[in-house]
Amino acid sequence: MKITHIGGPTALISLGGLTILTDPAFDEPQEYVLATGRVMTKLIGPAVPVSELGPVDVVLLSHDEHKDNLDDAGRALLSAVPAVLSTPGAATRIPGVRGLEIWESVELPRPDGGVLTVTGVPALHGPEGAEAVLGAVTGFVLTADDLPTVYVSGDNASVDLVKRIADRFAPIDVAVLFAGAARTSLMDGAPLTLTSEAAAEAAHLLTPATIVPVHTEGWSHFSEGPDHLAKTFDQAGLSTRLQLLPHGVPTTLG
Repeated sequence: MKITHIGGPTALISLGGLTILTDPAFDEPQEYVLATGRVMTKLIGPAVPVSELGPVDVVLLSHDEHKDNLDDAGRALLSAVPAVLSTPGAATRIPGVRGLEIWESVELPRPDGGVLTVTGVPALHGPEGAEAVLGAVTGFVLTADDLPTVYVSGDNASVDLVKRIADRFAPIDVAVLFAGAARTSLMDGAPLTLTSEAAAEAAHLLTPATIVPVHTEGWSHFSEGPDHLAKTFDQAGLSTRLQLLPHGVPTTLG
């Protein structure tokens, strides 16, 4: 498995001959004025621009309703991708998207003649009841008999859901965790993604997985960056399992 962290939630994964892109966000730094009048501020641009991305076989889109997970440039990219997997709600809003129900699987053909199975798994974008305000989110688990098992959490803040996923798919080899403790006044400052402490707790549940954190920086609403995460993992005795990726650098795992 090879992975390149492009920035924010966006990572390019090479697995089983397929090129897989998570939550495409390729806009340059800017402010987005939302319909509610709130402003979201992007601080860092992509380490790899769309023009240098190359062909993408699959997009794993945790949700389509927030600019930090699907921005304008990322949305424009979707029509050129053969398979875009997301929530059932996203499938009603974006032509060509396939929505996965929780625990629903789809088999994707691989160039070598095998298949990669992608299963939609539960995620909660904030505290209990967050769906009513922030919408539904999905995570993904990628499996094949001859490949590492990979968990992509999406914008999930619930350790309890991580436990359910870990129990169902153990052993998980690589976990791409959306962390950073995103916060907004809409939820009274409650974390919308994993805090560093919750990510460490999730890592224990996901043993022996290599933990690859994404979505920890690059936007003003993230409260705990990669340095905070690394310190927390070190204090928890988990530093050897943490893989902090430099932006734009392909890294081979396993």
